[in-house]
Amino acid sequence: MKEVIQAALRAGQEIMNVYETDFDVEEKQDHSPITKADEKAHDVIVKHLEEYDPSIPVLSEEGAQVSYSKRQDWDEYWLVDPLDGTKEFVKRNGEFTVNIALIREGKPVYGVIYAPALQDLYVADAAKGAYKFTSVLDNYKDGFEALRLPAIEANNDTATVIVSRSHQSEEEESFINRVSENYSSVNTLTSGSSLKLCLVAEGVADFYPRFKPTMEWDTAAGQAVVEIAGGKVHVANTDKDLTYNKEELENPSFVASRN
Repeated sequence: MKEVIQAALRAGQEIMNVYETDFDVEEKQDHSPITKADEKAHDVIVKHLEEYDPSIPVLSEEGAQVSYSKRQDWDEYWLVDPLDGTKEFVKRNGEFTVNIALIREGKPVYGVIYAPALQDLYVADAAKGAYKFTSVLDNYKDGFEALRLPAIEANNDTATVIVSRSHQSEEEESFINRVSENYSSVNTLTSGSSLKLCLVAEGVADFYPRFKPTMEWDTAAGQAVVEIAGGKVHVANTDKDLTYNKEELENPSFVASRN
């Protein structure tokens, strides 16, 4: 756990070093933005994980593509998004994260999410539970104070639905309308990156519906945090969990819920 947390914190420092400059923004083949921060964070995380245990392969958004013919034999691997929420990074609103997950037999069993601008750290281990740590850099040398997730009790009369700050859809509006049939009132929140999943795990939000495309590295660490905190991340309109190391790495639509 300490090794992976350290990798996330070091990547976060590289990200903040770029964040504080007048950085350039380029465009990838899928038209999504990329900056030096994405690349620097990738290099730090992969180097750290490979030194920690070279027997576990690493699949990163910013790394080389690995064919399914090779990946299909991976029983265990690290799945990494070095900078999730690059659009939020470019907007300088602080809502971006470092995501590191351990996938075992298609399921995320361990996840670390670090929001370097907010100094919030989420850690989930199937054997130990899910936790949030705040003011991380201030407290790192003295030891973290952990908040066990979920930290907020559910309100059976009011539902809170969190949606993407940068990617909203008509399907989300329909989902909110369906939720309103079962609650006296429905509140909506917006947030960027994998923080939406973290807020479900905390209990700040009850639901996070996502009907626009995401990739496996976008959701793996967050799914670990939600599920280990007692929540669910299901393929939309089913009771099936999101699974990983598929031939196509794009996720189907899904809904995360706190229970």
